[in-house]
Amino acid sequence: MSKSKLNFPDRVQLTALLAALSTALVCPGCGGKTPGASPPGGPPEVGVLTISAQPVPLTLDLPGRTAALRIAEVRARVNGIVVKRFFREGAEVKEGEVLYQIDPAPYEAALKNAQGTLARAEANVAATRAQAERCKKLLDTRAVSQQDYDAALASFQSYEADVISGKGAVQTAQINLGYTRVTSPISGRIGISQVTEGAYVQASAANLLATVQEMDQMYVDVTQASSELLRLKRDLASGRLKSAGSGKARVWLIMDDGSTYGEEGTLQLADVTVNLMTSTVTVRAIFPNPKDEILPGMFVRARLEEGITPNAILIPQLAVTRNQKGEPTVMVVGAGDTAELRVVKTDRAVENQWLVSEGLKPGDRLIVDNLQRLRPGAAVKPVPAKLSPAFLASAGASPGEAASN
Repeated sequence: MSKSKLNFPDRVQLTALLAALSTALVCPGCGGKTPGASPPGGPPEVGVLTISAQPVPLTLDLPGRTAALRIAEVRARVNGIVVKRFFREGAEVKEGEVLYQIDPAPYEAALKNAQGTLARAEANVAATRAQAERCKKLLDTRAVSQQDYDAALASFQSYEADVISGKGAVQTAQINLGYTRVTSPISGRIGISQVTEGAYVQASAANLLATVQEMDQMYVDVTQASSELLRLKRDLASGRLKSAGSGKARVWLIMDDGSTYGEEGTLQLADVTVNLMTSTVTVRAIFPNPKDEILPGMFVRARLEEGITPNAILIPQLAVTRNQKGEPTVMVVGAGDTAELRVVKTDRAVENQWLVSEGLKPGDRLIVDNLQRLRPGAAVKPVPAKLSPAFLASAGASPGEAASN
């Protein structure tokens, strides 16, 4: 008896049947619905947020450099040898505190010489004054000639001029002698000494000896585009932005390592001149520095408070895509629970959200997930968006609002 043979189509059908039977035996419960999946043939579930307007403070981050409130460069004002240094580098010094002593001997001698010249002139004044007075009396009796009296008076007046000149020379010598004691012009922290004992310094070269910087408060100078200043003024004038307060605008400092400085600063001024090369304006803020955490010359970012948008609409950045023209677009739940594509205008980023000025209004239901599976006009089933409560609160929505309508 010959064996029966299966043709090729029959073998394929038998193989498929055996595979189906083995799957059913191994996993009898696998035929159930996958958790979270939409019913077969039903619309896909999409997480939505209900948009609401809220007042939002707007800030602007600008790069800048720190600078001391006051900087005093201590320089030599007389020539001489530095014989003593009185301070410790990096220490705090007070205004008027002696920092260096320059050899005073030549200036003490010059002062004595000037004092001697003044004393001689004062003695001559006394003698010539008496002689001029006698000549005047004798002139009345014709005992001396007018010429003799004029000569005596001229001699007296000449020595009087010598006294004035002598007093000036004494004062100059006293000043130069005082300059040998180099004092701090301000209170602050002193840096590295540029000279050591034995160094020769000159007034003509204005040798730098050290630098003192007042660091209880620190300046932060940042640059802002002039166009940004104009935009800010226009927004405030139109009412789109409201002033953050009647006082000076607040400023926060972002350090070079990304941390936020603990003290809050205030905006001091904006320069009145625009830089011709960069079209920017220098903006200066001031920060308290009680712990000397800010050092001069640090690279930082200043976060300036521009104002408050009274009816701002914020949406998560993950909900925004771009069309072929590069325009920002979002998906919303439209009439009849269908997906609707809208072009929006995003003015700026506010942390992890976009500030939307056009394209959305309060009450719109924004789709924030399952965007890859949607097409405009497709039916959807809106459900609450699975986002953290803190994120929803910052976006001006809540899970309860997300499923409304």
